[in-house]
Amino acid sequence: MDTSESSSTETGRPGERPADGPAAGDPPWRGWRRWAMDTRPLRIPAYRRLWSSTVVTAVGSQLTAVAVPKQIYDLTHSSAWVGYASLAGLVPMVAFALWGGAVADTVDRRKLLLVTNCGIAVTSLLFWVQAVTGLGSVTVLMALLALQQAFFGLNSPARSASIARLVPAEQLAAANALGSTVMQTGLVAGPLLAGALIPVIGLPELYLIDALALCVTVWAVFRLPALPPLGERARRAGLREIAAGFRYISRHEVLLLSFLADIVAMVFGMPRALFPQLAAQTYGSYGEGLALGVLFAGIPVGAVLGGLFSGVFSRARRHGWMVIGAVVGWGAAVAGFGLSGNLWVAVAFLAAAGVADMVSMVFRGAILLSAATDEMRGRMQGVFTVVVAGGPRLADVLHGTGGSAFGPRAAVVGGGALVVVVMLALAGAVPALRRYRI
Repeated sequence: MDTSESSSTETGRPGERPADGPAAGDPPWRGWRRWAMDTRPLRIPAYRRLWSSTVVTAVGSQLTAVAVPKQIYDLTHSSAWVGYASLAGLVPMVAFALWGGAVADTVDRRKLLLVTNCGIAVTSLLFWVQAVTGLGSVTVLMALLALQQAFFGLNSPARSASIARLVPAEQLAAANALGSTVMQTGLVAGPLLAGALIPVIGLPELYLIDALALCVTVWAVFRLPALPPLGERARRAGLREIAAGFRYISRHEVLLLSFLADIVAMVFGMPRALFPQLAAQTYGSYGEGLALGVLFAGIPVGAVLGGLFSGVFSRARRHGWMVIGAVVGWGAAVAGFGLSGNLWVAVAFLAAAGVADMVSMVFRGAILLSAATDEMRGRMQGVFTVVVAGGPRLADVLHGTGGSAFGPRAAVVGGGALVVVVMLALAGAVPALRRYRI
């Protein structure tokens, strides 16, 4: 590792410019560059390495995400088992994300990233071994999935919390836009690539490709500067530290509102559980398979477009208002989707919702990194990981139940309208989020 880079990129305080990064007083963007993605964070070598590793693994991880349910279904011919496998991965991810956030606040985050990325890579390699040997055990698959998600839960808070130590505060939104765009691109490209590769090379090789891609991530993390805790007081990552993180959130209204905004948007407004029914009943004339595919692609495609043109919004300084506007926009777009009888109009509304979701992700992430102290950032990111993973799953239950009771379109419209009403009520009742800016 280049020790000179460590001293030049790690500032230790949000908002302080790294010595080898761009100056805060860069000349304003002109012409088309005002609209395009803000790439200034990529001038910082350490952040560029972290981001580059994400580019590689965003697609690779989706290969495994497709391969595991495909293999389980091939073994059991049961969608119920596919659902049980998802639950088997969710529980350890939630538990270890909360604990991993506390760990990330007590150890060198670079070392934690090295250990957890190696663990994820080894797990992917074990997926390949069980597939290539024809073991055919659903129990082994679910155990490996649980182990992989546990490592992911430990890894994600440390990775996200490290960004504020690598880029200045005024570029946090741009850095989040870069990372989120890559992940959303992976959600689109990964499954498409997996679908194309399975008939050609088979399932085992998908696992192997993911394992090899993770080796690139390990190397990129190895080249990062050391990221030890800034506080001098020694702490242990136990239940007391996790509880302290939740108390910290409760005492800081802007942090609490940023979490509530995502919960409101996802729980009330994520309609994906109703896509199969809508594809069959409302848009069946377009072809059920086509309708289902484009419905699932609509939100990620919109998010990618939002990321590519994030220069439109990523330099905004009123982060609180950006979150409020994005969540209200998400709810309105979802309601519009529910009212649409034409498939392509419906997909356009979903794409608009994806753009709004990207804006929300960018600024909620920036608020968590800028409003929290460094000794709390790991725990904030741990809670963030749980909220992001758990919200859509709760939405699946809520919308599935509502769709059965009131019809899918009514459930979607009602959920979108509820997002708008609740978010505006929260913004009006608690001014902290409206007033937050950098």
